[in-house]
Amino acid sequence: MADYDRRGGGGYNPKKRRYRDDDDGDRRGGPRRRFDAPPHVRVRKQLLAIAENPMRPWHEEVQSIANLFTDNWDDELLRTNFVDLVLQLAVEQPMKTPFLAAVVLVANTNKPQIVDMLLAKLTSTLETKIAEGDWRDVKLYLKLAGCLQSCLEGDGVFPVLEELFSRAVDLQTASSEDTIGTELVKIILLTLPYVMVTGPTQWQQKAADLMEKTEIIAGEAHPLQALIEPYHPEAGDQSPVASQSCISLLQTQLQNEANNGWALSCLPRPWELPVEEVEQQEKIANAEKHTLPPISIPQTVVAGPRPLFPEIYFSVYANQDVESTPPLTNIAASLIRDALVDTINVLNFNRNVTARFLIELDCYFAPRTFAARATPFDKIREIEPPKSSWKPEDVAVDAVFSQLFSLPNPEHKLVYYHAVLTEACKLAPAAIAPSLGRAIRFLYRNSHRMDLELSNRFMDWFSHHLSNFGFTWKWTEWVDNVYLSNLHPDKAFIMGAIDKEIRLSFAQRIKNTLPEPYQSLIGPEKEKDVPDFKFADDKTPFAAEGKEIAALLRRKAPEEEIEPVIERIHSLALDNNLDPLVASTDVFVTSVLHVGSKSLSHVLAAIERTKERLTDAGATSEAARTQIISSVMEYWSAHPGVAIAIIEKLLNYSILTPQAVINWAITTYAGATRGEALAKGFVYEMVFNTVVKVTSRLRQVLQKATLPEAMIDDETIEAEINGMRSLFRAIEDALFAWASGSKDEMLEASDGLGEGDGTSETEKLVKRWGERWLRVFKRRAAIEEAFIVEARKERERKAAAAAAELAAAPAQEDDMAVDSVDAAAEVTA
Repeated sequence: MADYDRRGGGGYNPKKRRYRDDDDGDRRGGPRRRFDAPPHVRVRKQLLAIAENPMRPWHEEVQSIANLFTDNWDDELLRTNFVDLVLQLAVEQPMKTPFLAAVVLVANTNKPQIVDMLLAKLTSTLETKIAEGDWRDVKLYLKLAGCLQSCLEGDGVFPVLEELFSRAVDLQTASSEDTIGTELVKIILLTLPYVMVTGPTQWQQKAADLMEKTEIIAGEAHPLQALIEPYHPEAGDQSPVASQSCISLLQTQLQNEANNGWALSCLPRPWELPVEEVEQQEKIANAEKHTLPPISIPQTVVAGPRPLFPEIYFSVYANQDVESTPPLTNIAASLIRDALVDTINVLNFNRNVTARFLIELDCYFAPRTFAARATPFDKIREIEPPKSSWKPEDVAVDAVFSQLFSLPNPEHKLVYYHAVLTEACKLAPAAIAPSLGRAIRFLYRNSHRMDLELSNRFMDWFSHHLSNFGFTWKWTEWVDNVYLSNLHPDKAFIMGAIDKEIRLSFAQRIKNTLPEPYQSLIGPEKEKDVPDFKFADDKTPFAAEGKEIAALLRRKAPEEEIEPVIERIHSLALDNNLDPLVASTDVFVTSVLHVGSKSLSHVLAAIERTKERLTDAGATSEAARTQIISSVMEYWSAHPGVAIAIIEKLLNYSILTPQAVINWAITTYAGATRGEALAKGFVYEMVFNTVVKVTSRLRQVLQKATLPEAMIDDETIEAEINGMRSLFRAIEDALFAWASGSKDEMLEASDGLGEGDGTSETEKLVKRWGERWLRVFKRRAAIEEAFIVEARKERERKAAAAAAELAAAPAQEDDMAVDSVDAAAEVTA
């Protein structure tokens, strides 16, 4: 028994005693007291989660929230929070808009005052957004207003849509290249379905009249549309799918829907209650009607913070034998895509929440719009009408890719869209991974037809995505392309993707993930952490001087000790009929890179210490600048990503000029490789990054010039503009020579390049690469010219507004003076 007590199995154990003199009485007296959250907290929680639970009927959720709200109507905090939250959710979670409207419509049966409060705040916010040119928010607020059409007096939102159309006509009349008018028409067309879903028979004529007007603008191809076509097939080839403008597609779809009685079968109708709720349904139908407050739309509307361009409908699931996404003839293709795209771009601050919305897409649209989640593609083939074969995973993935491959630029950084797809794949791997696999195969099959910028975006995403999932892919599917020429687009993609993978990991690991035929693409030099120092070989010219400079740099010797060695190199170079500055630059730059080869921070420190000498060398001659780039690219030839990072730092330090980088890539290096360099992903990356650096600098200058306190004069602005134009001219001149086959290196008939008449397969491939490059940078130039025009208009507008304000100031001062005299007279009297 004593043993039992010591083990704690019985008797008194002071260590296990818990003293709860106060608590014990309460606990024995009954269950723990429940804490009920205040009404505004419960309403907020339920509104935020509305429609997210597929097991709970919509009408139950809607009525529960509306009843909880109206039962606590006297709570002022609840009323204010409700209005603010509905407007906030309409913008941040646009797929929930019909459900928010349903809550308001049910609440209107008991407390119609809430609709007036909501409409007052809604119209006030709309006016602000229109004045600011925040057109996406305008569209989303009008979408909410459209869903409330059944409780609005008169024509509801139609007068607002008519007024927006009149502004669009004015803008299009003034300029056929205007993009704001096109955006306004798109907003009108995307609002109409949500108006019509509330009562199709009542508004048919109004909708028909409005669509007849929008046809004038929506039916015409925008002049800028040719610049943003996603496919650029070569002569005799065809695009994998007919390119269609989003706005013209939407116009056609709505006309088809009107002919079918506005079925709009994909849109939810949470305000339509089941048969047993007939009494409540009658209350909703007979509830008080409200007047939509007038919305003031300025005569002059602005483009706003986001650049506006025509949109092309892009899909990675085109031409499948089974429709796993809505066909382009169905309005669902545009409505679901629009709601998804807004969700993706608005929630860019939280990729995890965005991915969850993509996975739960089917919760927010009408029942039976989609097939069951995670249905295998082979099973989709077996689905027979009227059941839907649309895979929600395909529709969601398609929407993300439409943004990832948006031209001229996506709204957010590309890595955000990478992250959304990665998170979606992690949340539902069995559902998303097969969809991504089919998307990858479609993009790879058509990469040679795609715009070169999009092809490189695909390469970046593909390698990044594999890095998040163990670098696993069915490389055996593409094994035949390993034996193609390095100029072939398919082989170029494979080589570029493997290089990007190595950047995200290391060579040996990537090599182990590849089948045997791919092994030769990763040479032994890529497996070395530090490249070989060419001056370590005594047979290399200037080997002794290279080793000596490296040793001096390693011990951070002063400039006075390095100068004699440089002079010795100059002397030896002259003796061998070499350019002395080019020779010394090669030795010095290679030594700096070798000393800093341990990491990027080491090489930056080495460049910082030798910045003065490097700057002097780069400023001396074009040949010296070219040699700096050649030395960097040669030393890090096995790891071009490192070389590009160093080149960008040298540009930041003004050691190199953008023109020098362009000349080296498109003229010097491309010429030395007889055009093969144009097929290398890192060469395109270098040129593209340099152009972006120059254009970003110009945009910053132009944006600063529009500020009231700007200290930038016109001379500085013109110098920046001329510098950018000069760079684009140089790029286009060099690329035109490659694209037309007039480049000297192409005209020389040697080394198996045919007879130099442009008929050999190699020459055709080189010309094709030249054409693809040329299209990208012509578009970039056109976009920047458009930005310059808009920036100048904005500057003039602000200057005119400031002048008008200044002119009005004296009149106000005179009025104030008169008022003060009158007041003094009254006091005296």
